[in-house]
Amino acid sequence: MEPYADADALALPDSRPGWYVLAVLSLLMGFASISTDLYLPAMPLMGHSLHATTGMVEWTISGYLIGFSLGQLLWGPISDRYGRRMAVGSGLILFVVGSAGCALSDNVPTMIVWRVVQALGACASVALSRAMVRDLYHGTRAAQMLSTLITVMAVMPLVGPLVGGQIVAMASWRAIFWLLVVVGLVTLGALYTIPETLPVQHRNPEPLVRALLRYAELLQNRRLLGYLGVGGFLYAGMFAYVAGTPFAYISFYHFPARLYGLLFGLGIIGIMLANILNRWLVVRFGYDRVLLFGSVAAMGAGMWAGVAAHGGLGGLWGLVVPLFLFASTTGFIVANSITGALADFPHRAGAVSALTGAVQYGSGIFGSGLVGLWADGTPWPLGLVIAMSGIGCLLSMLLLIPKRGRW
Repeated sequence: MEPYADADALALPDSRPGWYVLAVLSLLMGFASISTDLYLPAMPLMGHSLHATTGMVEWTISGYLIGFSLGQLLWGPISDRYGRRMAVGSGLILFVVGSAGCALSDNVPTMIVWRVVQALGACASVALSRAMVRDLYHGTRAAQMLSTLITVMAVMPLVGPLVGGQIVAMASWRAIFWLLVVVGLVTLGALYTIPETLPVQHRNPEPLVRALLRYAELLQNRRLLGYLGVGGFLYAGMFAYVAGTPFAYISFYHFPARLYGLLFGLGIIGIMLANILNRWLVVRFGYDRVLLFGSVAAMGAGMWAGVAAHGGLGGLWGLVVPLFLFASTTGFIVANSITGALADFPHRAGAVSALTGAVQYGSGIFGSGLVGLWADGTPWPLGLVIAMSGIGCLLSMLLLIPKRGRW
């Protein structure tokens, strides 16, 4: 497939689902955000309530990512065989059960177990919503629609920390997880008001065991490895950002917890703006070139964040600015890396989408985990992981994705 000629895909006779279907897909895609961002302002209070250290509380994010990454590998083949809606619905039930378990937890190890269950359910919504977009759109059009959905979905992490901060102020951190139970039930109802996107004649009839074994075949494709690497390193940095900024901003720089969502929201605004710009750029330059630009920008912003975190240059805002720029590169990397990964495997969209998500969120395990492991009471571990992630994005782009034509 010629990576820079994909604008021709705009002429394909794609389906045109209505706004309601796209709204439900946006909600499904946002489950990773609402499951984590909503309780970020409550993390210091959770640590105090459960008598846990900073590192232990940060592992509630890592535990979530373990379930989120591994679960996708199972949901992908299930959806390719039985359809998207059944798989997503089953996942939402698990999400509701896990959220209730989190709300009832009385120690961090128990919380981590229920976070894994919660994640096993939430990952079906995120991974398969991408596959549903691929069912409906192709090529550059798919990249455009993913950017649109990510832009809409970005409202959730923008609002999430603000809402979470207010819930903590008015009730408790447990109320946040009861709210997630309600969100899961409402989404389950909405799911069954939209049509199935994978017709029976397009499903993969092979046994699930064989479908799972075929992941090894996919990982032999160098071009696919490149897209997985770019997205994976970005997610490692983004989940380091998610795990580390509450303590860097609130504990180290003494920024008010109730206003934490305002600083976190700056990065989300950057993501939204970059996704809007990405819709125009992919038509003009192709998704591979825009992905390269995003990788270069991620490396530059990441290294700036590392220097600022190590030396304390500029205080709070000296750290906020490069983290804002790093987060903004998500708008140029996520949709385009997913589109590139799916482009060569139209009949295995569920499995490839699941593998993409597993690598992305699996990398997030290391990103958030390293921030917790190296926690020393300063922003330095956060800055170091962000810098390493940016460098990894660019190396994956340059070393693994074959260069066809000119960059």
